[in-house]
Amino acid sequence: MSNNIHPCFWYNGNAKAAAEFYCTVFPDSKITVDSAMVVNFELYGQKFMGLNGGPQFTFNPSVSFMVTCEHDAEIDELWNKLSDGGFVMMPLNKYDWSERYGFLQDKFGLSWQIYKGNYSYVNQKITPTFLFIGDNYGRAEASVKFYTKVFSSASIDSILLYTKEEGPQAGKVKHAQYILDGKVFMAMDGFGPHQFAFNEAISFVIECKDQQEIDYYWDTLIADGGRESMCGWLKDKFGVSWQVIPNVIGKLMSDPAKGQSVMQAILQMKKLDIAKMEQAFNAE
Repeated sequence: MSNNIHPCFWYNGNAKAAAEFYCTVFPDSKITVDSAMVVNFELYGQKFMGLNGGPQFTFNPSVSFMVTCEHDAEIDELWNKLSDGGFVMMPLNKYDWSERYGFLQDKFGLSWQIYKGNYSYVNQKITPTFLFIGDNYGRAEASVKFYTKVFSSASIDSILLYTKEEGPQAGKVKHAQYILDGKVFMAMDGFGPHQFAFNEAISFVIECKDQQEIDYYWDTLIADGGRESMCGWLKDKFGVSWQVIPNVIGKLMSDPAKGQSVMQAILQMKKLDIAKMEQAFNAE
């Protein structure tokens, strides 16, 4: 299975403005799809989706994006652009884990970690990073093991735990790195009274080639405490949101004459049914 997993950002009508901003921040970037509902874009050649979904969900640091840089000039440029109009959570400085590191929310509310390190360790410029806090605290390791079982093309690079000498976090995940479908992800446990959690503002899209794949990912991800939502959306047992969609959805939805019929069919579904979507597309 090759599923082109990519993040989706939920915006309140300003997805294109955000995509345009990120394309000015990151090299090798471009907008690839521009419609009223969806704006797809690439940063460093990596795929992202912006969805104009409305005011229901807003970003928080439970999911952030780690940018690995090797040179100070690159760090300074990214930091200055991303912090402009945003909010700095950890100032750009030297820390135990990096010569230069900073954690911020940009002017759209999206969280970024700018990290000086060796690119060869990650081989990916921008890496989604999950922070397990609150009721999820201590579940980072379980999430890594779960996700790498769900996806057939997956592996664990490393899981670094806090030691006994590091206090109450002993045994929890300091940093984990793993691969799903060729994409690198990171996870960590966050100690302390954080007042946020995973929500639909950031979801992860799984593009499926057929109904069998949709059924597999849907059923596997909602197992053990996950729950179904609507229109191909679900939450897994950790509260992370996923969109399980057919890879033909763009073709079916982009047709100006038939796309609305397909959308009306999708609005009636929880798990997406390709046959019913194609039936709506081919209806007189």
